[in-house]
Amino acid sequence: MERARAAKAALGDSVFILGHHYQRDEVIEFADVTGDSFKLAKEAAARPAAPFIVFCGVHFMAESADILTADTQTVILPDLAAGCSMADMAAIDQVEDCWDELAELGLAQSTVPVTYMNSSAAIKAFTGRRGGTICTSSNAKTALSWALERAGEGGKVLFLPDQHLGRNTYVNDLRGGLDDCVVWDPHKPMGGLTIDELRSATMILWRGHCSVHGRFSVEAVQAARREIPDVKIIVHPECRHEVVELADEVGSTERIIKTIAAAPAGTAWAVGTELNLVSRLARQFPDQRIAFLEKNVCYCSTMNRIDLPHLVWALESLVDGMVVNPIRVDPDVAHHARVALDQMLALPGETHKD
Repeated sequence: MERARAAKAALGDSVFILGHHYQRDEVIEFADVTGDSFKLAKEAAARPAAPFIVFCGVHFMAESADILTADTQTVILPDLAAGCSMADMAAIDQVEDCWDELAELGLAQSTVPVTYMNSSAAIKAFTGRRGGTICTSSNAKTALSWALERAGEGGKVLFLPDQHLGRNTYVNDLRGGLDDCVVWDPHKPMGGLTIDELRSATMILWRGHCSVHGRFSVEAVQAARREIPDVKIIVHPECRHEVVELADEVGSTERIIKTIAAAPAGTAWAVGTELNLVSRLARQFPDQRIAFLEKNVCYCSTMNRIDLPHLVWALESLVDGMVVNPIRVDPDVAHHARVALDQMLALPGETHKD
């Protein structure tokens, strides 16, 4: 702790530290600002005078920060192994192959891609090149409505890379039918789907998911209701559809935090999101009863790769004049990813939140 404090003090305003909500407390303690991925990237862009941005999150988040920040700023990821299993489930070659197959069937021209923020810069750029947009877990309804309108009658949306957020948004928020959704498996010819299935579908969902939120189960919800009197279930929309259907509240990480913060004392919650955040909420709001929805421990393993030793190493290296683990997105990729991000920011309503 003392080494981190000393290094940060020595660097002063030249460094700005971002801490994602799912980070360990030992890392969050040194963050200048905390939040979800897109909020943090914008916070970095709002501080052009800070030449070094240390992003305590995962790789795709650091890429977004690099895209949005000035050329005079360098984004640093303390551990390059801090990736995202969901983002890794949609490789750019796989997505390009999918698009080529849709084109061969005559479907690509009426398909609009929508890419979740939790994706690589290459996938965001793919979306920008093809007239699509990005979404966060907060504005997915707005982004998906825009895409469906743009696709036109009989058109489709290719939703990347989280099938659950796409399905939950389409069915729960837009009142679409489950039968309108198909799942594209990149490891199977033509996504494992028939021509008729693809032609009749409205939502082509990529076969990806969050390794944390995908673990929450119907059985866990049922157990919480049995064991915790008057419990309210609140979950992230990356959870499976059947879990979301049983929850009392569904929302992004920021919405989960705000909902619990605004609840009366004595409220009982079973929270379906990352354990570091749930534990932090339990400490911040001791007058409420806050429990983790799953009994099995469920940290985000890649997010947890950013620990205090890696943060200290990154900061002390800067003190010594060395930049470690810089994240730099190819300029052409960054340009087209920014096109998709700008399209998101141009959508109606408050579309800039995570």
